[in-house]
Amino acid sequence: MRILAIDPGYDRLGIAVVEGDSSHPVLLWSDCVIPEKKTKESRLACIGAAVSAAISSYLPDALAIETLFFSTNKKTALGVAEARGAILAAAGATSLPVKEFSPQEVKLAVTGYGSATKSAIATMLPRLIKIEKKKRLDDELDAIAIGITALVTK
Repeated sequence: MRILAIDPGYDRLGIAVVEGDSSHPVLLWSDCVIPEKKTKESRLACIGAAVSAAISSYLPDALAIETLFFSTNKKTALGVAEARGAILAAAGATSLPVKEFSPQEVKLAVTGYGSATKSAIATMLPRLIKIEKKKRLDDELDAIAIGITALVTK
């Protein structure tokens, strides 16, 4: 099973491709897409293009995405919702099945604790999947965690 995993964001988009199964996940590629701070339309176009390019390059079996987490900042939530729309449109254009996971489901799958911290996830990921050492933003690590969740969740 090959999964294109996305941590949706308006300012930063975590993206990863993982494959295998729950006992042997393999990270094929990951990155953090940072759209230029231009118009909303150009930022969403950048997000959609990045997802479409990953779909074309890696031919995943499914797209895994984190569900929208509502915070107190409504402007941030709206931007993330719009980014999710661009991501889902890219998946829909290729009839790619979508799996959605809540932040708690991702934390539980990766750490065994649904209220784990970001640092707990970052600590656990290298124990679950081989990750080359390089500087990664939280969004990229979150995308990897979402990919692992999709592989271990039926």
